[in-house]
Amino acid sequence: MEIVASGAADEAEVAAFAVFDPPGPMPDLDPRLPALVDSGEITGALGSTCVLHSDGGGHVVAAGGGTVVDADALRDAAAAVARLALGPRVSWQLDGSLPLDPAEQARAVADGLVLGGYDQGRWKTGKPARRQVERLVLAGGDEAALAAARRAELVARRVNNARDLANRPPNDLTPEALAARAAEIAQASDTVSYEALGPKEIQALGMGAFAGVAQGSHNEPRLIVLRHDPRGARDGLVLGLVGKAITFDTGGISLKVPLYLEDMKGDMAGGAAVIEATGAIADLGLPVRVLAVVAATENMIGGGAYPPGDILTAMNGKTIEIVNTDAEGRLVLADALWYARGQGATHLLDLATLTGAMELALGDLYAGVFANDVGWRDEVVAAGEASGDHVWPFPLHRRYRRYVESSFADLKNASVLRQASPALASEFLQEFTGEGPWAHIDMAGPGFLTRSRGDYLSQPGGTGYGVRLIAELAGRLAT
Repeated sequence: MEIVASGAADEAEVAAFAVFDPPGPMPDLDPRLPALVDSGEITGALGSTCVLHSDGGGHVVAAGGGTVVDADALRDAAAAVARLALGPRVSWQLDGSLPLDPAEQARAVADGLVLGGYDQGRWKTGKPARRQVERLVLAGGDEAALAAARRAELVARRVNNARDLANRPPNDLTPEALAARAAEIAQASDTVSYEALGPKEIQALGMGAFAGVAQGSHNEPRLIVLRHDPRGARDGLVLGLVGKAITFDTGGISLKVPLYLEDMKGDMAGGAAVIEATGAIADLGLPVRVLAVVAATENMIGGGAYPPGDILTAMNGKTIEIVNTDAEGRLVLADALWYARGQGATHLLDLATLTGAMELALGDLYAGVFANDVGWRDEVVAAGEASGDHVWPFPLHRRYRRYVESSFADLKNASVLRQASPALASEFLQEFTGEGPWAHIDMAGPGFLTRSRGDYLSQPGGTGYGVRLIAELAGRLAT
């Protein structure tokens, strides 16, 4: 999408602006606007639109932002305009009276137009593609607003790529296919390198936890590794990004219930976010070294599948008793985290659709974050709030550790107690994080939607959660 700044609003088929409830003064775009406010046709209700048809085929759109003025409200308003698909060129009137500066407004509008125009029905036959916004004019925008919008648009396109990955069916997106996508990103960049390790290399590294999960699948696993190594990078810092990528999760022998089982194609959403965010960091030219490690496999049922009672040996030498084969995500992350730290990551962040309990706690809007370092955790939370990928901090405490003690091995991969399962999973993961700051994001709720949540991410399926957060975090680390 081309983005330009202009003082005029007449350079596009669609002239749009946000209106909040109750509506304030209308912009000078059409003389009919005040009367439509008086008649109640323009209300400012969240997600609403009022379309005025102009001579020559143009449109003026008042897009409702609701009662609270913030970046999410502007994203919702812009997404509503994108879904109207009235034309490829949109002029957006920035509003100097709002408590958000022009750059913040421009960032949110670009986000909403790109993410709101996403269409997940790419496998439907005979369906015309949804018209996308191709040009955005920031009416009243300055250079800072222009730069913010261009950056947001670039990252949002990577978010949509991650949504595509999560929405691809498991007969199409195998671990090997996910690795191929990572290879494409590296091939398109001068600063990103790529490798993918197969079963023999995974076993040779001693990744018994990862290999155990993968052993029941016909499709081979891949340990996907991307390295962003730009010139002028900050000394002494390597951002380690680790993603869970279970391209389909049956639950293994501890079989999941059938309801919504088809959504388990999205159990690789954390890995998709890590891969596409690495591409976004390279696109932005951020001078921060990144090591991305994605453990990609299926969790299948079969004669070769690992059963409860098995004891697996992870890469760091710790032994793990399997009590639930549907607690596989922490097993693949364990080896991936240890590998990332061993390869030089100074600051670790992992993302995973890990526990249903986190979704019960926070729903489909917020992810939860656990960390061994309060300062690092707060940086992750701040990046989430700034980017729109919201995350809420949860506690770790050494006394949780006893609930993952095993009578037979160093650890067990789950607890029979129906308590604190996100915290217990995090306590398990902490055993494999080595020395240095680490944070774990459990994105089970916002990573993949069963139904629309009624905002700018309105479609069921993958949301691309984490891409914006990681890009924001990397940008802050680079300064």
